[in-house]
Amino acid sequence: MTKSIFTEGIGFDGSSIRGFQKIQESDMILIPDPATAVIDPVCETKTLSMICDIFDPLSRKPYTRDPRYIAKKAAEYLRRTGIADKSYWGPEMEFFIFNDIRFDQTENCGYYFIDSEEGEWNSGKDEKPNLGYKPRFKEGYFPVPPHDSFQDLRSEIVTMMVAAGIPIEVHHHEVATAGQAEIDMKFDTLVRVADKCLMYKYIVKNIARKKGLVATFMPKPMFGDNGSGMHTHQSLWKNGKNIFFDSKGYALISETARYYIGGLLKHADSLMAFCAPTTNSYKRLVPGYEAPVNLTYSARNRSAAIRIPVYTDSPKSKRVEFRPPDCAANPYLAFSAMLMAGIDGISNRIDPGKPSDYNTYEAVESGKSKVPTVPGSLSEALAALERDHKYLLEGGVFTKDVIDVWIEYKEERELALVSLRPHRTNSISISISNGAKTYFSGI
Repeated sequence: MTKSIFTEGIGFDGSSIRGFQKIQESDMILIPDPATAVIDPVCETKTLSMICDIFDPLSRKPYTRDPRYIAKKAAEYLRRTGIADKSYWGPEMEFFIFNDIRFDQTENCGYYFIDSEEGEWNSGKDEKPNLGYKPRFKEGYFPVPPHDSFQDLRSEIVTMMVAAGIPIEVHHHEVATAGQAEIDMKFDTLVRVADKCLMYKYIVKNIARKKGLVATFMPKPMFGDNGSGMHTHQSLWKNGKNIFFDSKGYALISETARYYIGGLLKHADSLMAFCAPTTNSYKRLVPGYEAPVNLTYSARNRSAAIRIPVYTDSPKSKRVEFRPPDCAANPYLAFSAMLMAGIDGISNRIDPGKPSDYNTYEAVESGKSKVPTVPGSLSEALAALERDHKYLLEGGVFTKDVIDVWIEYKEERELALVSLRPHRTNSISISISNGAKTYFSGI
């Protein structure tokens, strides 16, 4: 490695990256950020790992579609507004660890198959011997070994994360059966925590693979149990003080925090295009699995899309938790979009209304309350983004080409592929009785 790598960069083919360049303009360059340098925690051969920024080789300017550049602009825009000088972010990343995963999609078939030694469905399997201790559906939070069979594996992952510069606060088994896990990193500023999200996933997936397992951050890999989210804690600071704190405010939050919440709620539909960006995301965002579908806010309340933690009354700890995002999101884009929505709420004094200090799931189900919900599909979220993205363009943080390419790619390369495939629920069986015989007609 020479010094020129930090000035001249390394060339790469931008047309081979989804959503980047066309083939006739494919040359792009990567310039490493030395502040991100770390000895790679996974490679057996000693390797230096760095995160790079993307530049155009002709103009030598940062590339507008580089997610990390967008995150840098969002952080800088916050400073320029004068509202705050930095934001802190603490994502709770959830994932599953499986023993086996198979899938295929051909002209004449389509399927997936998941297996886990910890899965409740294996309680009757002859494992020679079967030792039991399979967490029941929705009852995996949070047992000790032997019910939690991944304690040591998560500890090994945590040890490697800490060595790679990711401070960890806690790890535990999550609600679902079949090895659902959560490892929480310590909060940090927007760009730095997004960088850490990349290393986090890299370590989890590689450690699992080395153990003959597979880790997935897919939001809803299994039917009938909780999915995996990325509840995102966030706060704004100015001159070393948390401006979300007010000793006299509801749940100890300030008017600034309330307006920030107002921005998140107002733009929630369009935010989901970045925060829950896959068709699978909306298999998670359904009632019945602790999914944060109801667009309201409250203290302590995990049935609300926005929760205000009240574990302590320390001014430093006061924050809001936006619960709908999942780990399929690009962290640079998702965090930036949330920040821009919050800034819009503060700038325009958007009132979030009264808090919902009750079980919103039960209230909605019983008809006692009507609460707006997140979009029910990726197509709805993309349509919302197409209608509502002006707040993202403020300060040149997101650019119109980023919005357009994101929508175009998602519609053409993801929604279209899913909508064209047959599914067994496309056929409805109707029983037609004729004397003693019964016929079934597929429609």
